[in-house]
Amino acid sequence: MKATADTKRETLDLGWIRASDYIELFKIRLNLLVLITTSMGFYLGSSGSPDLARLLYTLMGTGLVAASGAALNQLLEKDIDSRMRRTANRPLPAGRLQPAEVQWLGIGLGVAGLLILALATSGLCTFVAGFTLFSYVFVYTPLKPKTPLAVLVGAVPGALPPVIGWTSARGSLGAEGGILFGILFLWQLPHFLAIAWLYRQQYARAGLKVLSTVDPDGRRTGLHSVLGCAVLLCFSLLPTLQGLAGTLYLSGAALLGAAYLYASVQMALARTEANARRLFRISLLYLPLLLALMVYDRLPV
Repeated sequence: MKATADTKRETLDLGWIRASDYIELFKIRLNLLVLITTSMGFYLGSSGSPDLARLLYTLMGTGLVAASGAALNQLLEKDIDSRMRRTANRPLPAGRLQPAEVQWLGIGLGVAGLLILALATSGLCTFVAGFTLFSYVFVYTPLKPKTPLAVLVGAVPGALPPVIGWTSARGSLGAEGGILFGILFLWQLPHFLAIAWLYRQQYARAGLKVLSTVDPDGRRTGLHSVLGCAVLLCFSLLPTLQGLAGTLYLSGAALLGAAYLYASVQMALARTEANARRLFRISLLYLPLLLALMVYDRLPV
C-alpha cells in the first residue's frame, strides 16, 4: 500500500512539474496581459454592446498565437537562456522539454490560433495576429544578439494585441486603433530599459546587445527612458482628443504619465538599481490603471 501511495505521489509530482514547464514555456502570466489588452481593444472598438461570442473566439485565437510565439521564442533562445541565471532553469535549457517537441507544439498552436481567427473574426484581425507572431519570432528574436535597436522592433508585436481586438470588433483599423498601438509601443520602452539595466550583467554574459550592455554609465539608457515617458505622456492624451475616452480619462492619463516620467527622470539622474526597480514597478502599475481608466470612461462610438 505504501509503495502504491508513493508511486501515485511521484506521478502527481511529475505531472505538476510537467504542467509548470508548459506554463513557463507558454509564458502564461505574461500572456494574460496580451489577452487583457486584446479584450480592451475589442471593447473599445465595439459599437454598442460587445459581441461576446466573437470576443471569446478572438481571445482563443490570440491566446494560442501568443503561446506559439512564447514557445518558438524560447526554442530559438535556448542557448542564450542557458547563459543567464534568470532563465537557465527554463524547460528547454534545463533539458526538461526537448526542442523537437517544442518546435511542433509551437507551430501547431500558431496554426490553430490563426485558423480560429480566420474563421471567426476578420481578415485584417487574422493578418495582424499573424504579423505579430512572425515579427516577434523571426525578426525581434534574431536581432537581440545583434543590435540595441531590437527593443524598438520587439515593441511592435508587443503593442499589437489591442489592435487585434480592435480589428476583430471593427474589421478596420482607423486612427483609434493606431492610438492604442502607440500607447502600448511607447509604454514598453522605459519598461524594458529598466529591466535591461537591472540585468545588464547577465545580458552581457549572454551576448545580448541591449542598450544597457553598450552603455556602461547608463546615460543613454536614462535619457531614452525619459524621452519615451515624455512622448508617452503626450500620446496618452490622444484618446480624449480623438473622442475615444472622456475627461476623467484625460486627467488620469496626465497624472499617471507624470508619475511615470518622474520615475524615469530619477533613474536618468542616478542610474542605481533602486531607481531602475522603481521605474519598472511604476511601469507595471501605469499600464493597467491607464487601460482601466480608458475602458471606464469610454465614449460611445
